[in-house]
Amino acid sequence: MTSDTSVPPRRLRPLRRLGALAQLAAVAVAGTGILTTVVTLVSTGIGTVLVLGIGILFLVAALYLAWAASWLEHERAEGLYRHGIPQLRIRTSGQPGFRGLLRTLWLQFVDGGMWRGIGSLAIATVLGWIVIGATWAVIGSVGLAFSPLTGDAGGTLPLTGIAVADGWAVAGGVVAALVSLGILFGISLLDDLLTRSILVPSREAVLAEQARAAGAQRAGAVRASEVERTRIERDLHDGVQPRLVSVGMTLGLAQQKIDSDPVAAKALIDEAHTSTKAAITELRQLARGIHASVLDDRGLDAALSALAARSHVPVALDVRLDERCSATSEAAVYFVIAESLTNAAKHARATEVRVVVRSRGDAQTGRLIWARVEDNGIGGARVLPGGGLDGIMNRVLAAGGTATLDSPAGGPTSLEVTVPCAS
Repeated sequence: MTSDTSVPPRRLRPLRRLGALAQLAAVAVAGTGILTTVVTLVSTGIGTVLVLGIGILFLVAALYLAWAASWLEHERAEGLYRHGIPQLRIRTSGQPGFRGLLRTLWLQFVDGGMWRGIGSLAIATVLGWIVIGATWAVIGSVGLAFSPLTGDAGGTLPLTGIAVADGWAVAGGVVAALVSLGILFGISLLDDLLTRSILVPSREAVLAEQARAAGAQRAGAVRASEVERTRIERDLHDGVQPRLVSVGMTLGLAQQKIDSDPVAAKALIDEAHTSTKAAITELRQLARGIHASVLDDRGLDAALSALAARSHVPVALDVRLDERCSATSEAAVYFVIAESLTNAAKHARATEVRVVVRSRGDAQTGRLIWARVEDNGIGGARVLPGGGLDGIMNRVLAAGGTATLDSPAGGPTSLEVTVPCAS
């Protein structure tokens, strides 16, 4: 196996080094402004926190500005060096109300990835100013080296202020230019090394995060199964079971009358037959609610089309999926949409529902199924233990996804879910 020795190592490629230096120079200006603004917001917020609580708004603004700055630093470093830095995602508790908001702010504040990004940005800002200074030194050194040609021989060495005699202007300018270029090259390598050290999580941190995510998924799966079992028991108890009891009682009456009043007995048998067919239909719907067979046979698009056709509320369905995903992922999205349509019909008093499903991501970043369900109902939906929305949240969590509910009083209600395609 041969290799092309004419291609320089990635770390030493000139264009990558020039790109790093240009970015650092830009970060010097932008980073100074961003970090100064964050510090100003924090100091203002602390100073005015007791004045009608207005300081809290400044602190929240500082928190999310810091997150935005950290996100930019993550994207800059990964786009330039390709270290495999994980994408920074905004934290959310997924819980509604004021308590959920406080939980979200706390999760964002303790996000280690955000603060590592801020640290990397601060270091990059300092390095950027050094780059700007060294660049001016290169320009000054070149000017000093060519000063004899302009008749202005002599001058001072850049960055040092040391005077250079007329006969040493060329040599001094060349040496200073080489030193300045070396500083620039060293800064670009140092930025590469520091971003890798700061932003790339350690193996222990990756394993800890994977263990935490697995624990959350397991808890969500257990909770989702409990909610589903409770729903099945409720539907059986409130629907099928009383109907079957009624069928048994009707057949008992028919048996008593079959000799004395055959006509009445026949009517009772017809009534029992009708109730039996209704019970079979309810059982079929209950089984379909657990898992639709068409989902395995024809995929999520066909299953959702059938679901929309049976809905009591008109559904505008827009599904665009590139290819099939895992059975777990498709079942989770199907369950979310089915339960949302049921809620829209039973509780939201909606007259129309819009369902949008898309494929997102790619093979490198990970393919996802994104779905949004929005109805024009009365709103005010809340996640209550044991309720339908609780089942949705836990089902999505068990599949490794995220769910966001927005349901202000008066409507509309929208639910967005994102589920990994390979759950």
